[in-house]
Amino acid sequence: MISAFFIFNQKGEVLISRLYRTDFKRSIADVFRIQVVSNPDVRSPIVTLGSTSFFHVRVNNLYVVAVTKTNANAALVFEFCYRFINICKSYFGKMDEESIKNNFVVVYELVDEINDFGYPQNSEIDTLKTYITTESVVSATQAPEVSSRITAQATGATSWRRNGDDVKYKKNEAFVDVVEVVNWMGSAKGTTLRADVDGHIQMRAYLTGTPECKFGLNDKLVIDRGAVGLSGPSSGLADRGGGDAVELDDCQFHQCVRLNDFDADRSISFIPPDGEFELMRYRATSNIKLPLRVIPTVTEIGTTKVVSYDITLKTTFSPKLSATNVVVRIPTPLNTTDVDVGILGTGKAKYVPAENVIVWKLARLQGGQECSLSAMAQLTSTTTRQVWARPPIDVDFQVLMFTASGLIVRFLKVFEKSNYHSIKWVRYLTKANGGYQVRVSVFLSMMSL
Repeated sequence: MISAFFIFNQKGEVLISRLYRTDFKRSIADVFRIQVVSNPDVRSPIVTLGSTSFFHVRVNNLYVVAVTKTNANAALVFEFCYRFINICKSYFGKMDEESIKNNFVVVYELVDEINDFGYPQNSEIDTLKTYITTESVVSATQAPEVSSRITAQATGATSWRRNGDDVKYKKNEAFVDVVEVVNWMGSAKGTTLRADVDGHIQMRAYLTGTPECKFGLNDKLVIDRGAVGLSGPSSGLADRGGGDAVELDDCQFHQCVRLNDFDADRSISFIPPDGEFELMRYRATSNIKLPLRVIPTVTEIGTTKVVSYDITLKTTFSPKLSATNVVVRIPTPLNTTDVDVGILGTGKAKYVPAENVIVWKLARLQGGQECSLSAMAQLTSTTTRQVWARPPIDVDFQVLMFTASGLIVRFLKVFEKSNYHSIKWVRYLTKANGGYQVRVSVFLSMMSL
């Protein structure tokens, strides 16, 4: 597995270091600082120098780095790094240079606990918090009993949840968030070139005791094709409902899910961890429902001294829903001097010279609504004609209670021996963050101004 673990700041200074084996010395950190941190051309998360491989994840100007000389499982190494990041966020609220420096003792305890001789160990946040704490130390009289409970939890059948007698809530609630990130690339004529959805189901369980939860998605789920996930077997799922069928690929479940029950009746049964956790990840590549349509018309007028833009934005979802935080980034030629913008509908737009884009912001866009933007970009004369690469128009947005994949939570049942009443909440969120784009086709017009 891994031989060393480091955390660097953006200057290349070592904040945390741990050497697990003797095949590396502390000076290996200097190699990463020189070859990766100081080199802006490095974009790959894996850098191999000779027989040494550096696996690094960047988060908030920090580099989380795992180093190995063996042919390690890359997916497992990155899963360990992301687990460590999630643990730090759970302990400190955020992971940045300040939080690492202020809590470096706890960080070293966590690093030593979740990794032994380079091999990942128990990384369950709920279990770690029972014996690695930033607060007061447990008294000596309670130590044997607490130690016994910790051992049972770490080695028992439900290592992700404390003993049922230790988990009590006055109000039993379960919150389910279905979050999808839609990626789309469209041609200038509006046809889809590529469309996919990366989704996950985030759950917050505040339930007393040791409850049994049963989760249902859509009507019928059948195995489409199988694969192997990081936390267990994963399957492609499909709701064969005709043209509107929902197909999910590359599904991955939390370790609390009973995969045998899923294989038998397609239900997701599990004993949830206490608090927030990710129940499931999935990917959809077919029958994607696009929430927004972008219709661009870009025309070069005269001898390319003026470029006119007519951009139309249409929503395709129900009028009861609305898109929020909509940001449209429209690229302009490199030799643009000024842009006159006019908007028909809603929102505000301005030209950003530093980025050569027109930024159009809409706080809210109702379902079924259509709005347009028109702009005239003035170009400066150049001695050599600059070729405009015509980058695509980029759209960011968020739509509540809408799923691009069509995934629907049909039911969530909670069973517990005390038979208490629980309240369930379900929320859907579809968003785009830099991956929702439409290509631009420029028309030529010899009309003089």
